[in-house]
Amino acid sequence: MIFAREKEGSLKVVHKYGPCNQHHEDKATVPPSHSEILLQDQSRVNSIRSRVLKNRKQTNAAVDVEAKSGDSLGSGNYIVTVGLGTPKKDLSLIFDTGSPLTWTQCLPCSSSCYYQKDPMFDPSKSSTYINVSCYTPECASETSTCIYGIQYGDRSYSVGYFGKETITLSKYDVFDGFLFGCGHKNRGLFGRTAGLLGLGRDTFSIVQQTSNIYKRIFSYCLPTHFGGSTGHLTFGRTPVSYKDIKYTPLSTSTDIKDSFYALDLEGITVAGTKLYIPSSIFSSPGTIIDSGTVITRLPATAYKALKSAFRQFMSSYPRAPALSILDTCYDFSSYSSFKIPKISFLFGGGVVVELKPQGILYVGSVTQICLAFAGYSDDDEVTIFGNAQQQTLEVVYDAGEGRIGFGPVVCH
Repeated sequence: MIFAREKEGSLKVVHKYGPCNQHHEDKATVPPSHSEILLQDQSRVNSIRSRVLKNRKQTNAAVDVEAKSGDSLGSGNYIVTVGLGTPKKDLSLIFDTGSPLTWTQCLPCSSSCYYQKDPMFDPSKSSTYINVSCYTPECASETSTCIYGIQYGDRSYSVGYFGKETITLSKYDVFDGFLFGCGHKNRGLFGRTAGLLGLGRDTFSIVQQTSNIYKRIFSYCLPTHFGGSTGHLTFGRTPVSYKDIKYTPLSTSTDIKDSFYALDLEGITVAGTKLYIPSSIFSSPGTIIDSGTVITRLPATAYKALKSAFRQFMSSYPRAPALSILDTCYDFSSYSSFKIPKISFLFGGGVVVELKPQGILYVGSVTQICLAFAGYSDDDEVTIFGNAQQQTLEVVYDAGEGRIGFGPVVCH
């Protein structure tokens, strides 16, 4: 049974470490330092690289969610709240476009779970919970109940049983028989949330499971990392006027297109000038857009060109020490204001995405404000368009039509 209004469902988005996150209100919980956040981010990137390498070696391999995936949640920046079960229990989940599966911690879980603020989901108290048998098409387990296991690059993991349950996105958006992981053994840096909402391109993601209503369309606006604003995650249509959205095709020319949302990046401009970067730099293994990676990663040649142009524009300002993976930093403590160059990304189909200032700079402190990009040591690496660069943009994923849209918007 499905209830849906106008084929659209919207959830509020908060940043994991922002003041609007109720799970961060406990003053005893110390937020991680910028260096720790960036190191977690690097863990996620390393895991994405491992998945990309595996895909390139086995281009035609099927995705198997029961195998260890090798991806990492990194810092798990953005959180939404959904309802699960009957009666409905609200659960706050990290949402992730790079993950194939939705899972939550489940009782019984006396000694093998991490602390979460929401009451843990108890399938025995829900009248609509169904165990998934190993004999169903979704499962390849040899036990009577279908087992899943997913392990992340930072040694986080979730192990449990596949179940089907009623999931509630809003009063009017209720889906029965939603396949998810009911985790009885879980560990990791999930920020006291209840688990993860998988928005990937895989069969078991919420995008695929709700495709008959939402047509594999969702969009989001990500609030700034440490500001007081909230954003949204909307399934179905975008809240922004269609005329304001510019669409670039999902890439069909890379080996990573089946596991990630891959784009054709054609160039970068700094202060209105297109950087000289050979087109081959971005074509193999390709470019992905990812909600869970914080800092955009560029192949060595592309990052060197970007860094050089940025440093030249900023040459009148005093430099500051590097901040973890960010090597181009400045001390603006003596300035009441300062100027930075405009930076735009050029995607296929003539789509130009001009970054907001918060997508160009990462603020450690007033004495350490850094260029919010990082480079690899060589060129044969996947380009990742991270969430710092996506902040306050409306980003539309239209997998049904094979395209990604960008539009101007201000999160609430």
